Amino acid sequence: MSKMDILKAPFLIEMVRTVTNMYNHGWDERNGGNVSLMLDGHEVEKYLEVEKVLRVIPTGFSEPSLDGKYFLVTGTGKYFKNVQYAPDVNLGIVRLKEDGSNAELLWGFTDGGQFTSEFPAHMMSHAQRLKVDPENRVVMHCHPANLLAMTFVHDLDERAFTRTLWQMCTECIVVFPDGVNVLPWMLCGTNEIGKATAEKMKTARLCIWAMHGVYGAGKDLDEAFGLVETAEKAAEIYMKIAHLPRINNMTDDNFHQLEKRFGVKAREGYLN
Repeated sequence: MSKMDILKAPFLIEMVRTVTNMYNHGWDERNGGNVSLMLDGHEVEKYLEVEKVLRVIPTGFSEPSLDGKYFLVTGTGKYFKNVQYAPDVNLGIVRLKEDGSNAELLWGFTDGGQFTSEFPAHMMSHAQRLKVDPENRVVMHCHPANLLAMTFVHDLDERAFTRTLWQMCTECIVVFPDGVNVLPWMLCGTNEIGKATAEKMKTARLCIWAMHGVYGAGKDLDEAFGLVETAEKAAEIYMKIAHLPRINNMTDDNFHQLEKRFGVKAREGYLN
């Protein structure tokens, strides 16, 4: 039976739309940022001959829980602005093998490229989020300007950082009641920052990399994008008012009202 055109696959169309939107938001300058989407194997089989492996790419890590999993992922050195014009060059579909130590390329990276240098960090975060939420499918990394700016001028204590973001916009505690976690500056593209990020993913879907960017996770591309978008909007408001005397503020009583109204529960110990 002939395969369907993968360029018309809903998961590919949505990935192209998402990374294009991220670029248009100014979150992913040049080749900054990366996204990985875990795919259902049966869905992939509608579009690809999954036994036809184009090449094998070493991953540089091991994660047995992801063995056999399929991922659509952005490429190293690739510009998000170009994805919509050449998805087969800038994106790839891989299947993890040998406890995740190797990735079989099934589609994409037609110029000989490979997945993002942050691939180990993504996979470690996927593995951790799946333990917390079996429906998690997306890990997204980008460089939103206001969240970056905030890490230069705000205490990096996670509770303090979270509460400030919650106070900037009524919807924040509803969108990310689990808050945000924060890492100090670390060298990017290493297994060390991957492990540290995965550890943070145990308790929150957003992890700020100080002076660098943010990692977000979600059940789909919309959720992950919306998490980053909401936190970035809050950080933008903070950066606009941080130097001004604050006359009004959201209170913990307001937050408790929002918990009740929207059926969410703020992270334990983050409200008085």
